[in-house]
Amino acid sequence: MSNVDALFLPLSIKSIKAKNRIVMAPMTRNQSPDNIPNEKSLAYYRKRAEGGVGLIVTEGTCVNHIAASGYPDVPYFYGQERLAAWGAIAQAVHAEGGSIVPQLWHCGGMRKKGALPEGDVDGYTPSGMNVPGKVNRHVMSKQDIDDVIRAFAEGARDAKALGFDGVEIHGAHGYLLDQFFWEGTNQRTDEYGGSLENRGRFVAELIAACRAEVGPEFAIILRWSQWKQQDYQARLVTTEKELEAFLHPLVEAGVDGFHCSQRRFWEPEFPGSDLNLAGWVKRITGLPSITVGSVSLDADFIPLPGEQVFRDGKPESIDRLIAMLDRGDFDMVAVGRALIANPDWANIVRQGDISGLRAFEKAMLMSLG
Repeated sequence: MSNVDALFLPLSIKSIKAKNRIVMAPMTRNQSPDNIPNEKSLAYYRKRAEGGVGLIVTEGTCVNHIAASGYPDVPYFYGQERLAAWGAIAQAVHAEGGSIVPQLWHCGGMRKKGALPEGDVDGYTPSGMNVPGKVNRHVMSKQDIDDVIRAFAEGARDAKALGFDGVEIHGAHGYLLDQFFWEGTNQRTDEYGGSLENRGRFVAELIAACRAEVGPEFAIILRWSQWKQQDYQARLVTTEKELEAFLHPLVEAGVDGFHCSQRRFWEPEFPGSDLNLAGWVKRITGLPSITVGSVSLDADFIPLPGEQVFRDGKPESIDRLIAMLDRGDFDMVAVGRALIANPDWANIVRQGDISGLRAFEKAMLMSLG
């Protein structure tokens, strides 16, 4: 295995002071009854911090909007009891020497009527579409847009008050923010639709509102992706020039770093260069970028036909990852399924021998181990 020293250099992103370059990727676990993180949740995150992770990004946690949630037993980021539970998790991670940010989330059109506890509330989308061409959800008004922006800003404010190290905004994977980005689901004719700049306006305004609540030094990270769970081949941009046009307003609004979601981190983003998505984002913006996508596993996460959960994966070499990090392509590396299987993934990798890593199996998703 390659020399792994680059993975264990410290990194600061404003208020985030990570002891190394390893990030726990956000992964929905559906293990929070009554939408409240519990003692099992606390132990789950603390174990990864104890295992050597530098920065933990929590599972998606829903902002204070009536239609933010779309799945059972996901945690919320509002309400006294829920926030107190999140504050205890942040303290536990800090006690183990780790940093932690909550991922603020709105499911948008991925919500279906009937999802509890909100029940008959419809999914909110820019144009009533969960998938391109099919209007079957609530079309957001300007007031709806303002309400969601306010909910994210309140979440960022509360994250800072609870002692988190920063905040990550979930703008990826076909959820609400990404549904505004994506031309396939954004067919609006007002200032929030049409051009690439207009389709990014909602998220830029949301980021600016978060920045106004937390001040200049509290770190705001945006997670985004080309692919959507509605269409794994979808792309927001197809050229470096389009990517620059997409990113610039977000940087101007106050983003401090980008979490660039790919299914396979090693895949180049544009022809003529071996840079991946995180590599291009760092080159264009100069800001820290996080790569992710099947790190140390031999198969990506896309479910097999007829299945709805992550695929199994066996341990795989990280030599290519280390080479890309050494070259300066990106600044941090997010690890997902491999950290479910191996809470001490970081400590094992630091020892220089990954033969002790366990394979990821779908059954591991059934509990918070």
